[in-house]
Amino acid sequence: MNRKRIWGWWFFDWASQPFHTLLLTFIFSIYFAEVARRHFVSLGDSAGLAGANAQALWGYGLSVAGVIIALLAPVLGAIADSSGRRMPWVWLFSALYVVGSAGLWFLMPTQPALIQAVVLFGIGLIGVEFATIFTNAMLPSLAPRSEIGRLSGSGFAFGYLGGVVSLAVMLALFAETPGGRTLAGIPPLFGLDPALREGTRFVGPFTAIWYVVFMLPFFLWVRDPRGAARPIRVQAALRDLWALVRSLGHRDSLRNWLISSMLSRDALNALYGFGGVYAGTVLGWPVFLAGIFGVVSAISAAGISWLGGRADRRFGPRRVIALCILALTAVCTILVGMDRDAIFGIAVPAQLVLAGLRLPDLVFFVCGAVIGGAGGALQAASRTMMVRHTTPERATEGFGLYALSGKATAFLAPFLIAVTTDLSGSQRIGFLPLIVIFLVALVLLRWVNPEGESYP
Repeated sequence: MNRKRIWGWWFFDWASQPFHTLLLTFIFSIYFAEVARRHFVSLGDSAGLAGANAQALWGYGLSVAGVIIALLAPVLGAIADSSGRRMPWVWLFSALYVVGSAGLWFLMPTQPALIQAVVLFGIGLIGVEFATIFTNAMLPSLAPRSEIGRLSGSGFAFGYLGGVVSLAVMLALFAETPGGRTLAGIPPLFGLDPALREGTRFVGPFTAIWYVVFMLPFFLWVRDPRGAARPIRVQAALRDLWALVRSLGHRDSLRNWLISSMLSRDALNALYGFGGVYAGTVLGWPVFLAGIFGVVSAISAAGISWLGGRADRRFGPRRVIALCILALTAVCTILVGMDRDAIFGIAVPAQLVLAGLRLPDLVFFVCGAVIGGAGGALQAASRTMMVRHTTPERATEGFGLYALSGKATAFLAPFLIAVTTDLSGSQRIGFLPLIVIFLVALVLLRWVNPEGESYP
């Protein structure tokens, strides 16, 4: 194994994780929820309806980005495999990542351009998802089959560690608390104005800068195979892709795996995407508290992803995936049954406080650790399972199909949450569809061959 190439490949996870940690889950999503809720209140909505409208707008935005990713992912993968080149595509979608992330700076706390923010976030999301397809496709060529699970788990662990470090830097040096200072007790660096929320808004440019800096090892140490370049043949690539899709009719393991992973990853991404909104609106958390929550979750994700990689090598990815789905289903059940004052209808005494946090806050911290840990291990093991269902020669096409399975219904979970929230007027009830989605994914996993199957 080429250790330098492996480390370069791991650095993509380190460089890209802040998009998920800082923007999708813990800082920007909560800031967006705060700003959007305040905007809807100014338009005459009640506090509860304003929170629901903010969650619905965020959900519809994620849905549109998911549809775009679903439509283009397998096509781009097939074209890349036909040309034998993956690195130019990583460069292209890295540019979208940087532009979309940096543009989030412009979401002002007053008179906010909410639609613009959602569009820019979607551009960044498309960039990171497509770049991930092409970097994942390099995994089969990094090591022998027996080591793939360990490498995948270690990559996710390294990425989550990057998420922890980036989040700690943001909280200590930039994101302002309600008192106008960071968690380190200093004003935001570079003279950023707390009154204009510039410390928190800097999370967008910070995420872009982090990516540019830490992608350098990837671009320096990872290369496409020599002599593999071929002209791009779009028609032939699409013909091969269509043949692959038709073959799913008799490939039971691959078909059931793609559908199961489609549902489980869709529900998991919805948990990531709406967890911050839930914390900011249902529990009323400020951004800095959600940031601390993010550190706890990311540390858990790093540790459990690393352990999951070892469990994957010993027990196989299917068992790891099943256990993670059960854990995430339990979290969703808790979120539906909990609010600021009660858990499953049992009132929480106001005097029951630990370190300034009430019992629902503490329970949500535990949920965050489970989401981070189980989510990281699930994604790492899923990446391994996909490797068992493809070949190095057609890996980008395979992972493009894998991305399609993850995004074909990427609009579904956010859309169901948005619609259920709209109809019920309750953000907690809005999480009910995730329980059903996780359970269906678990049932389908029963018909997935743990040893996988290859494309012809």
